[in-house]
Amino acid sequence: GSGGFRKRKHDNFPHGQKREEKENVNPSSPLMTSFKSFQLELDTRHDKYERLVKLSRDITIESKRTIFLLHRFTSAPNGEEILNESEVKLDAVRRKIKQVAQELIGEDMYQFHRAISPGLQEYIEAASFQYFIKTRSLISIEEINKQLIFTTEDREETTNMTSNSQDKQPHTWSLKVTPVDYLLGVADLTGELMRLCISSVGNGDIDTPFELSQFLRQIYDGFTFIGNTGPYEVSKKLYTLKQSLAKVENACYTLKVRGSEIPKHMLADVFSTKTELIDQEEGLS
Repeated sequence: GSGGFRKRKHDNFPHGQKREEKENVNPSSPLMTSFKSFQLELDTRHDKYERLVKLSRDITIESKRTIFLLHRFTSAPNGEEILNESEVKLDAVRRKIKQVAQELIGEDMYQFHRAISPGLQEYIEAASFQYFIKTRSLISIEEINKQLIFTTEDREETTNMTSNSQDKQPHTWSLKVTPVDYLLGVADLTGELMRLCISSVGNGDIDTPFELSQFLRQIYDGFTFIGNTGPYEVSKKLYTLKQSLAKVENACYTLKVRGSEIPKHMLADVFSTKTELIDQEEGLS
């Protein structure tokens, strides 16, 4: 009938016959041995992938906390304390990345790239944000990779390396950031610089927005050279980067045209209103 269950093909075989087939399988046959080795290899790879996903989440969380801390730099009475504290937090993040590097020893990193990419992008965003606050320039991918070279002489003792513990020579691990991860991290940095511009205006800092506007324009020009020829994720971030640049440029326009007639403590409110109008116009278009 219409409400009955559809009979499957293998239901035509008696259950006793299927049980006999299972019992007749020789577990020590070369075929079964091969499939058992495949099972062990796949289980090991899946377990490693899950460990890397967890490490990437920890790296993302700690990097976000570092970024939140760095946003207090403009309003803190002593900025050096903020920078020192952020360095301690980034060291803790790098120790997590060291564990990732140890997990990838002897492995093809690109097989596990999707597991670790979000954490690496967030770390690049935090490290480049701190670097900009210190030097007012963009950190290079070579400098990022230099920070991700680890030895046994680091503060955290190595784990899961008992087989090599007898060697007296220091071991070295490194994790090279891919150019795509670097570009995506830099693209996310522009959003933090836009927020830095808002907080600077709120604190009465008139010079920083113009400096940030010029810096973001240079980054945007660099991304436009890539255009649609680059990876999809990079071209997708270009729209957000353009939004951040527009907000900072409008802040500079407001400061230049109306800065002298608006009290400093009201500049942040005017700027916030301008950015809300920009978001509404972009939402309607």
